[in-house]
Amino acid sequence: MPDLPDRFRNSLRAALAALVLLWGVAAPAHAAEEFLQPEQAFRLAATKSDAGGLQLTWSIAPGYYLYRDRMAVTASPSGSAVETERPPGVRKDDPNFGEMEVYHDAVTVKVAHAGAPALDVTWQGCADAGLCYPPQTETIQVASLSLVTTPPPADPSARPQEPGATSLWNSVSGSDTQITQWLGERSLGWTLPLFFLLGIALAFTPCVLPMLPIVSGIVVGSQAPPRRAFALSMAFVLPMAATYSTLGVAAALAGANLQAMLQNRWTVLVLGGVYVVLALGMFGVFTLQLPARLRDRLDGASRCLRGGSLTGAAAMGVLSALLVGPCMTAPLAGALLYIAQSGNVVQGALLLAALGLGMGAPLVIAGTLGSRFLPKPGPWMDRVKGALGFLLLGTAVWMFERVVPEPAALLMWGALLLAVAVTLVHAASRSASTVAASGSPLRLATRTLAVLAGLWGSAMVLGAAGGAGDPWRPLTFAAASAKGIEQATTGLRFEAIASESELQDRLAAARAAGQPTLVDFYADWCVSCKAIEKDVFGDPRVQRSLAGVLLLRADVTANDARQRELMRAHQVIGPPTVMLFDDAGRERRDARLVGEFTVEQFLQRQPPSRTPGMEEPT
Repeated sequence: MPDLPDRFRNSLRAALAALVLLWGVAAPAHAAEEFLQPEQAFRLAATKSDAGGLQLTWSIAPGYYLYRDRMAVTASPSGSAVETERPPGVRKDDPNFGEMEVYHDAVTVKVAHAGAPALDVTWQGCADAGLCYPPQTETIQVASLSLVTTPPPADPSARPQEPGATSLWNSVSGSDTQITQWLGERSLGWTLPLFFLLGIALAFTPCVLPMLPIVSGIVVGSQAPPRRAFALSMAFVLPMAATYSTLGVAAALAGANLQAMLQNRWTVLVLGGVYVVLALGMFGVFTLQLPARLRDRLDGASRCLRGGSLTGAAAMGVLSALLVGPCMTAPLAGALLYIAQSGNVVQGALLLAALGLGMGAPLVIAGTLGSRFLPKPGPWMDRVKGALGFLLLGTAVWMFERVVPEPAALLMWGALLLAVAVTLVHAASRSASTVAASGSPLRLATRTLAVLAGLWGSAMVLGAAGGAGDPWRPLTFAAASAKGIEQATTGLRFEAIASESELQDRLAAARAAGQPTLVDFYADWCVSCKAIEKDVFGDPRVQRSLAGVLLLRADVTANDARQRELMRAHQVIGPPTVMLFDDAGRERRDARLVGEFTVEQFLQRQPPSRTPGMEEPT
């Protein structure tokens, strides 16, 4: 295989060329934004303390510092000075003011609140690179601040908290805002390669893995030589990356989730039907005696989309980007939120393009190397096409399960596995005439796989008949019937909301009752939402921790005008997103969860302040 190193070099050159192009385009944009805006370099947050005072916390970007002696707080509108308690800083020989005390990273200043309705906070800082900002002033409305309760001293006699009743609104940054702030503090030289690596990681998630059989179908369907296989793979990946970049910027600027608009029920069904057609083409169905006119059209469309055509590969790349991946994850949500807040369309487009190229890198390798190691055309092609046909059918079922009831999806998976089992039995029977030893390892392995597929498929069909819906636990209906009473008493009940007015009405009622609130943004087509529903909200520890919490669910499957307005009002990019409100109806923005998360991540969030008498769930 003498040309294998050459192809590796070609792939490496193409990837490096794409990254160099991104850096080249990013250089002018970065040159104009070498320094952060003052509100990005020094982020101020104010809170009330239960002792009656205030706390002012600055988050300081790396490479920047605040002057200790340049901080001042005055009452508004009187202008009288307010006493502050500032921690000691680090000595610095400053070129502007001589030897000064400064703060890096973060600092919290305590303020003795004198009863004024508002406070004017003034500070000044500089960048290590030499830029010194003019003094900045921000007015704080005291009445609108949230209360931060100081924890009491530990009571040795107190009963230890029950495992699993862990508090769930911990004071950690929301997953999307943390990334948004990080993006605002970093240059493109850091963020571009990072998003490329994030894209590679996303390529191995359940949202993107279904693209692998698509790429393989394009390459194998064309029986392409190595160079042609590489070109077809790149023709699939580059439009996919460009689509992410274009739609991501459009979604952020328009304030709407365009991917959600394209993920409606009928669109998913149509695209799933396309994959079924592709699979039938792999099975040779199009050789049946259909009317000549219809046969020619179907064969031409299937040949174009299966492979052999760069245009067909590019079209499949665009469709896959829109309708297959990726699910809403914190990196993507953070990038979109950063574009919407900063208005920096160029940087946002480059970051999403790097993310798309990273997601496409494993696809290019799979498409190129996969075709390289295949033997020359022969009878094996029919077997490979059959395998790819089943993979494409699996992709179609994976898409259909977003929009059909769970038992129906489980029935489709079961039927697919039974078809695989029958095909393997047929293949084992045919191999008996070509293999001298009837007990050859290949034939034994084929029969073993056929038995496993048949048993699993049968269990899925039985489970679907009993109302089950989990392909990995197809017979859970038996356990469900045995534990029906327990599930009925421990299952979480969400109230449905569909608009901003409905959410505000529920929050007002919860505020009057002194009740915290959880809002879950969900969609039928969101695979991660279904995983969270089963693995997180179905966990007994999570259910115990949510005792006494009002549970609301915003189903944005239809993505109509009211649902878009609800998401826009709260800067929700898309599902899954979980918002957490305290008993005063204020969102704990630092505790928002975006993308798929685990039980442990959920339980790390600390409950918001509760009215007296509300106890932690045990």
